[in-house]
Amino acid sequence: MRTRTDGMWWGTAIEAPDPGALARFYSELLGWPIGHEEPGTAILTAPQGSVYVVFQQATGYRPPVWPPVDGAQRPMMHFDFQVGDLDSAVADAVALGATLATAQPQENVRVLLDPAGHPFCLCREED
Repeated sequence: MRTRTDGMWWGTAIEAPDPGALARFYSELLGWPIGHEEPGTAILTAPQGSVYVVFQQATGYRPPVWPPVDGAQRPMMHFDFQVGDLDSAVADAVALGATLATAQPQENVRVLLDPAGHPFCLCREED
């Protein structure tokens, strides 16, 4: 008997001016493969299950501003990645094309901007 959840998968879609390039950035950062790519869309696949991150072409894309500023495009969501060594994880992300954000709200978290300007956080457990 089929249920409404048969074949269901979970994912989120991220807008970007160059979805393939942004998918390649996160593929390198996370070590996840790109499962599908076509003009305007690239899909990153989590190796441990049916979780996907879809990157979609956005005409007139405006990157969000971090920290938020009244009247500017606000971040609508962001990724949090827990890491073992914060300094080396930041260095790796920057080498792949990320930028360290000026505003850093916590000692055990580093806010970075991906190549399309989306903020994401690298977090280590507090000691």
